Amino acid sequence: MPASGRSRAGQALVQQSTNQLVGAEALVRMLKAYKVTDVFGLCGDTSLPLYDVLARQDHGIRHFLTRDERHAAYMADGYARVTGKPGVCEGPSGGGATYMLPGVVEANESSIPVLAITSDVATTSRGRYPLTELDQTALFRPVTKWNASLDDAARLPAMVRQAFRAMTTGRPGAVHLALPFNTQKSETDPAEIWAEERHCSYPSEPAGPDPDAIAEAVQILKAARSAVAICGGGPIIAGAFAELRRLADLIELPVATTVSGQGAIAETDPLAVGVVGSNGGNPATRAVVDSADVVLFIGCRAGSVTTERWRSPGKDKTIIHIDSDAMVISANYPTAVAICADARLALAALADALEAETGLIAQEGVRRAKAAWDAKLGDFAPLAASNETPIRPERVVATLAGLLDDDAIVVADPGTPCPYFSAHYRWPRAGRNFITNRAHGALGYALAAAMGAHVGRPAVKTVAVMGDGSFGFCCGELETLLRYRMPITCIVFSNATFGWIKAGQKAGFGARFYNVDFNRTDHAAVANAFGVKSWRVENPGELEVVLRQVLVHDGPTLVDVISQPLHEAAAPVSEWVA
Repeated sequence: MPASGRSRAGQALVQQSTNQLVGAEALVRMLKAYKVTDVFGLCGDTSLPLYDVLARQDHGIRHFLTRDERHAAYMADGYARVTGKPGVCEGPSGGGATYMLPGVVEANESSIPVLAITSDVATTSRGRYPLTELDQTALFRPVTKWNASLDDAARLPAMVRQAFRAMTTGRPGAVHLALPFNTQKSETDPAEIWAEERHCSYPSEPAGPDPDAIAEAVQILKAARSAVAICGGGPIIAGAFAELRRLADLIELPVATTVSGQGAIAETDPLAVGVVGSNGGNPATRAVVDSADVVLFIGCRAGSVTTERWRSPGKDKTIIHIDSDAMVISANYPTAVAICADARLALAALADALEAETGLIAQEGVRRAKAAWDAKLGDFAPLAASNETPIRPERVVATLAGLLDDDAIVVADPGTPCPYFSAHYRWPRAGRNFITNRAHGALGYALAAAMGAHVGRPAVKTVAVMGDGSFGFCCGELETLLRYRMPITCIVFSNATFGWIKAGQKAGFGARFYNVDFNRTDHAAVANAFGVKSWRVENPGELEVVLRQVLVHDGPTLVDVISQPLHEAAAPVSEWVA
């Protein structure tokens, strides 16, 4: 059908001229049609036509120049998590494409829609040994939901539409488009510049549940005596906060979360159990799962961390599993009822069906959740008040929790920050306020993801917490932080070791420490050299005073905390405790 005859309900037309466009301009106009306002990336030879279009035209897209492509992808990831829109990153061929991979795979495995665009050598140069030649589609195939090379400029708009459709429908994920140099300069029909508006945000086109599966699940929940829900990231992605709360209220169902699921329910809610699993869980939260007769997994893969290597819950439990990805369900547990659907729609259907039933049995969720929190807080409180040096991480978590507003965003790297913040920072509201990279756990994620989150949600305070190992992976982006004057606070746990591995060597390998320690860096001095206002704290008594100053500063800040290493700590990681 010609463009003039298309329904406008689901499409946004942005080009009425009959003049031909070149590919680079068509790409920018397609991004604009999909309501993209921010792109993160790094320049390169093969990107010159694209950058020229970005420089010459009033397109309404802000381009954030990063210091490497990995962090451009992490920024797009953090941006997508807080906005509900796909994040977009770009970079050049060769090394640029390879550098981008860690961020793309993290987004894809975390069900976060990120569009990675890598410019490429001209199609006419392939096989002739041009500089930076690389089979980009083969490179990105294993780490994306969908990917393609835009070899034909005439097909560019259709391929961009396919990319946004793939990113936002079903289980969201990352996609990749290679953009050859000659495609950027070849002609595209302007009549093809239109977008499907429903794919401008995610999840798009959510699938509803099978009524028969809902009916089966209702009968199991109606007969349960000690059911528990375990939420992964799915309810947050789906925006299922009200539906989850409604279901929980109907049968007084206690709600636990994975690390990625934090925010599915406010942790101050009487039915909130907190995090379960080997990273951030503790014996008290594990007891809630182990004593359950029915486990309702919601948007959760039931992977090794959540289930403590598939030991909690045990295989004797009755399992109901909701997920938008059918391959996730029953991957690890025999499943009594499989509900392959969007979490929000599935929970709404379950709540509707339960509401129509009589004789519902309360699952004593308030009592069970309170017992878990009482035990956890009992262990946490003396450590959070400790004046020991080096400073205990619990002291940092407690101090921040007392100072940050309820809507603040905390982005945590793996290593020291993740288990402490997952276990002990009690998130006071539902929603995406905690971000961490739980799919692959690469170090160096937090700073860039925090920058992307700030761009997406600039009105709230954003804090990036990292270990000193992570600092070494990302400190170049402090210049980016300063250049855009983002008022992000970075907190570095400085203990001069790759602490997670050292703790593992202590717990499982007879404390035979090997090649995990490095020299202590003065991170405050490094940040100051970039122009970031910084502090170094060694005395626990000074921590609150410094953090109060930091949080009101109107520019980027960093606090270097000389902290207790993980292998000497009471970190909430069950394998070390055991």
